[in-house]
Amino acid sequence: MKILTANQLRTLDRLSGDTLTLMENAGTRVVETIEERFGNLDELQVYVLCGKGNNGGDGFVIARLLTERGCSPHVLLFANEREIAGDAATNLARLKQLGESPIVIQSEAEWAGFGCEEEAALGVDALLGTGLVRPVEGFYRTIIESLPVCFPEATVLSVDIPSGLSADGSKPVGPAVYADLTVTFTALKPCLVFPPANGYAGDVVVVDIGNPPELIETPEHNLNLITTDLFPGVVHRRREETHKGNYGKALIIGGSRGKSGAAAMAGQAALRSGAGLVTVATASSCLALVAATMPELMTEPLEETRSGTIANTSIASLIVGKTVMALGPGLGMHPETQAFARVAFAESAVPAILDADGLNAFIGAVEELRGTDQRPVVITPHPGEMARLLGRDIAYVNENRIDVAREFASKRHVYVVLKGFRTVVAIPDGQVFINATGNPGMATAGMGDILTGMLTGIIAQEGLGTFQERVLFAVYLHGLAGDRAADDIGEEPLVATDLLYYLGDAWEHIRE
Repeated sequence: MKILTANQLRTLDRLSGDTLTLMENAGTRVVETIEERFGNLDELQVYVLCGKGNNGGDGFVIARLLTERGCSPHVLLFANEREIAGDAATNLARLKQLGESPIVIQSEAEWAGFGCEEEAALGVDALLGTGLVRPVEGFYRTIIESLPVCFPEATVLSVDIPSGLSADGSKPVGPAVYADLTVTFTALKPCLVFPPANGYAGDVVVVDIGNPPELIETPEHNLNLITTDLFPGVVHRRREETHKGNYGKALIIGGSRGKSGAAAMAGQAALRSGAGLVTVATASSCLALVAATMPELMTEPLEETRSGTIANTSIASLIVGKTVMALGPGLGMHPETQAFARVAFAESAVPAILDADGLNAFIGAVEELRGTDQRPVVITPHPGEMARLLGRDIAYVNENRIDVAREFASKRHVYVVLKGFRTVVAIPDGQVFINATGNPGMATAGMGDILTGMLTGIIAQEGLGTFQERVLFAVYLHGLAGDRAADDIGEEPLVATDLLYYLGDAWEHIRE
């Protein structure tokens, strides 16, 4: 699903042709949503609050359609009728032709004297649209700030975006409407996706108002939300006449003294994600600990340093016959181990996933970190690891997550999974995908290791679709398993290995 800026949407509407029809469709979709939520409209107490722009025009359509369906909405216009122009003016005239003239309120005094309606069931916010870039001041600020008091029991539905938000911003620019439900048109807007602005939107419903799909799905519209239609291959169940060799052979390299659990968790997650065979190669002193965690895991001992990390040794024989390699969980920062990581990456020709200390090995040597179409590479940094790779501070990464991920992915021809709330997945062709699954309970040790293992196990299964589809699916499934676990046991008790027991539930949820 596309996430579009205000300017992209204006261009899209202009190229789509008949803007009056688009406004009619927008109002229709909102009324259909109201009918779905409230059922019978005859007795529904509705207040439609309209501004003077196109968002107010949508409000006039909504009011007219509600009236035609037997509802008697109260329509409030916070502007002089002479200020209404274009398609909004046309729809105001259509509303008045039904005998429904809005109550015009043009000052704070008039608004204060209007009186609040405690029995209102629905308040429709059609005050301000996607063109706002500065904080709301004056009269409109007073209206926005007073809504919770004026309609204390009402469901608040915002049209397109909550009034007061800047469509392109992740942070509110000033006071904004707190909506219970937002019906947005054609595509998501950044303010509906990214925190903290998205907290104002409530439940978000995206509706089609008739913009041509070929104008929406263009390469320059390169920001997307991960949705299940992006990986159709996972809905197909396994054929009966298969064997473990059909589901890939994964190699995970990691673990060190005191950090064997990271490699073990990655290995378990790869198996639980469906890989046919998984081998964990680890420092020799860690092998027994890793092997004891799951009897289905295969293990390989590697020479180690005195510190109990993997020594600089060749993995050429280990990589033979493998489908995918993951490098990094619990690897450690010993200089010899870091050199090993760079050599192991260079001498492997299979798809690779780099995480944790596997990424730290390339600090100051980022020119060695590159993927190709024939050998795709996925990196899974958290903001601190990304900052170290770039030689920037964490604040810079957090403030520019999309641009940072997109630029690195394009320049190094790698898939970047920049972890955090609303994980960012950037792919080499410049497209960026935002993941909305996951919850605060996943802010705990080992979640990244589980993600690395899931990426490894899912990428190993070539039958699940294209490489891109498998990457997006793994990220989405990881968060969804966390959500299912949190729903069951709560966020506070959640630990990383809990996800392993909810993967099947999450997978079935996607299939359904």
